[in-house]
Amino acid sequence: MKVQNDHVIEINYTLKSDSGETIDTSDTGGPLFYLHGRQNIIPGLESALTGKEVNDKVSVRIEPKDAYGERVDQLIQKIEKAQFPNFDDMKVGQQLQVQTEDGHPLIVTIIEKSDDGLTLDGNHPLAGMNLNFDVEIKSVRVATENELSHGHVHGDGSSCEHNH
Repeated sequence: MKVQNDHVIEINYTLKSDSGETIDTSDTGGPLFYLHGRQNIIPGLESALTGKEVNDKVSVRIEPKDAYGERVDQLIQKIEKAQFPNFDDMKVGQQLQVQTEDGHPLIVTIIEKSDDGLTLDGNHPLAGMNLNFDVEIKSVRVATENELSHGHVHGDGSSCEHNH
């Protein structure tokens, strides 16, 4: 069976930077299951896997435009210390969820801490990077109606443990 839209795909993968540093791997957390064609993985990888079959191995370099995008300088902002009641406990590298001006949640990373405040980066940590994937297709199956209606994979395909 081929990798195609509305199918559940199981992959093992290793993600490396251009310098060869391992960023992420399924060796530590087990294989990744995702619903193909539903934007559950980055577009460049989804495109590279389309049409592949079980046991196929794919090595692909994904440019930022097909991954997490280029870095956006406007997403880096300095915020006054007074805005953070627990300022003293905050550390560089820590991630926080904040609200944008229009009320949407945004995950930001503290990239600098000074006596005056914090510098927060709203870019995805992998934005602006080329991503080098080595992937092996482990299984492909047709998604259940429940998975299709929810837009993601369910563990055993029978129920959903969260609210929609």
